[in-house]
Amino acid sequence: MSMKFTLSWLKDHLDTQADATTLADCLTAIGLELESLSRAPNPRHAFEPFLVAHLVAAEQHPQADKLRVCKVDAGMDTLIDVVCGAPNARAGMKAVFAPVGTAIPGIWQDDGTNLVLTKSLIRGAPSNGMLCSERELLISDEHDGIIELPADATIGMSYADFMNILPEYRGVEDWVFEIGLTPNRGDGAGVRGIARDLAAAGLGTLKPNRPGFGDGGWIPDFNVNLQTKDCPVFAYRLIRGVKNQPSPQWVQNRLTAIGQRPISALVDVTNLVNFDLCRPTHVFDLDRLKGGELTVRKADDGETFQALNEKTYTLARHMTVIADADGPTSLAGIMGGMDSAVSDGTTHILLEAALWAPDDIAHTGRVLGIHSDARYRFERGTDPAALLNDLDIATQFIVDFCGGEPSQIQIVGQVPTPVTRFDLPPDLVERRSGLNIPIDRQKKILGDLGFQVSNSDPLHVLAPTWRSDIEHVEDLTEEILRIVGFDQIPAVSLPRIHALPTPALSSIQARTSTLRRALAHQGLNEAYLWSFTNSEIAKWFPPAGVIDPFPLQELYLANPISSELDVMRPSLLCNLLIAARGNQNRGFGDVALFEVGLRFEGVEETAQHLSAAGIRTGQFGDKSWAGEGREVDTFDAKGDALAALAAFGVPTSGLQTDTQNLPPYFHPGRSGTLGLGKNILAFFGEMHPALLEALGLRSPVVAFELFLDRVPTPKRKNSTAKSLYRPASLQHVERDFAFLVDEEVEAEKLLRAVRGADKKHIVNAVLFDVYTGKGILKGKKSLAITVYLQPIQQAFTDDDLEALSQKITAQVLRATGGELRA
Repeated sequence: MSMKFTLSWLKDHLDTQADATTLADCLTAIGLELESLSRAPNPRHAFEPFLVAHLVAAEQHPQADKLRVCKVDAGMDTLIDVVCGAPNARAGMKAVFAPVGTAIPGIWQDDGTNLVLTKSLIRGAPSNGMLCSERELLISDEHDGIIELPADATIGMSYADFMNILPEYRGVEDWVFEIGLTPNRGDGAGVRGIARDLAAAGLGTLKPNRPGFGDGGWIPDFNVNLQTKDCPVFAYRLIRGVKNQPSPQWVQNRLTAIGQRPISALVDVTNLVNFDLCRPTHVFDLDRLKGGELTVRKADDGETFQALNEKTYTLARHMTVIADADGPTSLAGIMGGMDSAVSDGTTHILLEAALWAPDDIAHTGRVLGIHSDARYRFERGTDPAALLNDLDIATQFIVDFCGGEPSQIQIVGQVPTPVTRFDLPPDLVERRSGLNIPIDRQKKILGDLGFQVSNSDPLHVLAPTWRSDIEHVEDLTEEILRIVGFDQIPAVSLPRIHALPTPALSSIQARTSTLRRALAHQGLNEAYLWSFTNSEIAKWFPPAGVIDPFPLQELYLANPISSELDVMRPSLLCNLLIAARGNQNRGFGDVALFEVGLRFEGVEETAQHLSAAGIRTGQFGDKSWAGEGREVDTFDAKGDALAALAAFGVPTSGLQTDTQNLPPYFHPGRSGTLGLGKNILAFFGEMHPALLEALGLRSPVVAFELFLDRVPTPKRKNSTAKSLYRPASLQHVERDFAFLVDEEVEAEKLLRAVRGADKKHIVNAVLFDVYTGKGILKGKKSLAITVYLQPIQQAFTDDDLEALSQKITAQVLRATGGELRA
C-alpha cells in the first residue's frame, strides 16, 4: 500500500506557493519517495453537456398519474417537451436538463455502455431529453427527485460552469501525489505529517490544525471494559440525534481523487480523518450494540466475525476484538463488523479512537490476510499524544455534516506519554557526514520537524510523540541531513592505498559469472526460479548419498507462500522441469534452460550448496533449408556440462566419465558422471522416464547438474614476477592413433591412459571415431584418437615423437589391453 493525497488537501495544512512538480521533487529528496504524480479527475468535465433549465410548466400526464409533461426553457429558441416522473418537478423551478444525444453517466445498458438519450414517446407524449437526479449524474445515491438549482442560476449555462462557481467545486483542477513510505515513517501516512516535513524543507509554513469539538457535552451511560494490554487506551464519545446523509461534495471529491469510495457522511469522516491526520477511528451504530457495553478482549479460538468487506473470518485467541454481548463486533484496529455498521437510518453513534499494539495488529492482519488503511497505520505507529484532539476533530466533522449532540469524551486506560531525550553534540552531523551545518540551522530543522531543542552544548533534544522510530542520536543527524539534502554531502576521494586492493568479486563469484556466459553461449536461456518447490516433485530428488526415499521433513516450510511451493528444493532440476512442462503446455516444445543457485539438503548453513543445472527437450538446432534439427540426446547435456565446468576453472582434460553412483532421477543406461578421482562434479544424461511421466512431460529431457562447491579452488602463484599466462613459444604437434580394444572398454578409460603416458608433453587427447564392422574382429572395436603433443624447450625430433608414440601404446596396452590397429 502507499499514501495518496491531493495538492488542494495538502494546502489545508501547508501555506505554500510551490507548484506540484517542485513539491514532488522535494518529497523524494526528504525521504518520502514519490511513486506517481497525476492529474486528479475533474468531475465537472462529465457535466459539460448538461444545461441549467427553467421549468416553465409541469402538467399532469393524461395517461399516467405519476408522470408530468414539462415545458423546459434551456436557453434554446423554443421550449422543449420533457416527460418527467420526479415528485418534485414543478413549474418555476430550476433543474439540470440533458438534451437529446447526451450520455447519462448513471444509467448503464446491457452492453456496458451509458444510455444515450433519443427522441421518444412516453405513454403517447413526446419527450426530448431528461431532467436529471443526482444518482443519474453519479453525484450521490439520491434518486427521490430531480436536482433543484438556486433560483438565480443562469438559464442555458452548462452545468459544469455552474458547478465551477460553487465553493465545493472551485479550483477542482488538482494533482494527486502517491508516495511510498518506509515502515518507520508512520507520521507520513497522514497529510499533516507530510505538510510538516515540506515546511521543514522550506517549501511553506505549517498551518495550525483545524479546531475540534472541545470539552463539554452530556455524560453518557455506556461502559467499555479493557481486558488486554494490547490496547493501552480506548477513547470514545456518544453522539445522539445524527442524520447520516451524503457527505459534502468537497469531501466526496477529495476521497474519490485518492481512490476511496464515498459511502455516507459518517463513514466518510472516518476515512477523511484517517488520511488527514493518520488517525484511524471507527463509528458504531449505538442502537445495534447489544448489552449496553463493549469489551476489548482476546478472541476465543474458533470464534467467527463478519467484517465490513462481507467476509466471515474464523478468529484465534491471539487476536484482539471489540465485542458486545453477542460477540465480536469489530476486529480491533483492522476492520469493523457488519453487525454494528452505520446505515442511512442510524441516529445514535459511538465514535471510537484507540491505540493498539503494532505487533498485534500486524500479526492478526497477516494471519487473516486483511489489508486495510487502519492496519497500515496502526502497525507503523500512531501519535498517542494527539489521540484526544483527533477524536475532537472527527467529532466536529460529524456535527458539521450530520448534526447531533456529542457527549463528553470517555477514556478507558491511560494515554501513553513517551519521552525520548538525546544529547546532540553540535559537531556530530559534520563528523558523520562531512557537511558543516550551522548549529542554528540544525536547531531550526529539528524544531520545524516537531522536536524540542534546548540551547546548550550538547543540544538536549526531545523527540515528538509521533516519531517513535527515533531511537538513537544518529537518527537526529539523519533527520537534519535529509532536510538539508543528501545531495549536499561533499564528495571526498578515498585515500590512496599502496597495496593491492581486495577484488570486488570473490573467486567463486567471478567464476560463476563466467559459467553463466558459457552456458548462454551454448544456447541455453537463464531462468530465475523459486528456491521452493513442490514436495511431490522433490521426493524424486534425494541428495547424493541419502537413502531413497530421503526424508523431506527438514525441508518443509512452516508458512509456504503457496501449497505448491511447500518445501526447499533439493535440486535445481525440480523447478527447471516444472518450467519445461509449462512451456510444453503452452505449445513451446523446444526448451533449453539453465539456472545457478542453491540446493538444500537440510536446514543448516552447511547443507546449502551452490549448484548449476540445465535441461534440454525437443529439437536441438533450428529447422532450415539446410536440414531439420535433431532430437536432443545425452551428449548435448554432456557438452553443456563440460562447457560450464571449463568456464568454472575445471581442467576438463583430466575429468573422468563413469556410469556408477548415478541418482535415481537419471536414466540408468543413458547418463553418466564427471569427476576428478572420487570427487563427482557433475551428473549428465537423460532424465528417468518414470519421472517424466509423473511430471506430465511428453518428450525426452536431457539434463546436467553441477556441484560447484565441490570444485577445487584454482591454485594461484604467490610470485608476481612471472606472467600468470605465458603462451607456448613452440607449435604443438598432433598425432592420430587407432587402437583395437574389447567392446566393453570405455573410450574415457583409453583417453585417461593416453594422457597419463607423458603428462609433461601430452596436453590433450580427443576421441574422433568409433568403428565396428568389416575388418574388425567380433567382440572388438576401433577407437581413433588425436593426441596433442607440446614441445617445451625445443622442437620435437623424429626420435622424440617415436619415443612418445611407444610410451602411448605401452600405456594403452597396460590400462586397456588395446593394441594399435594395423
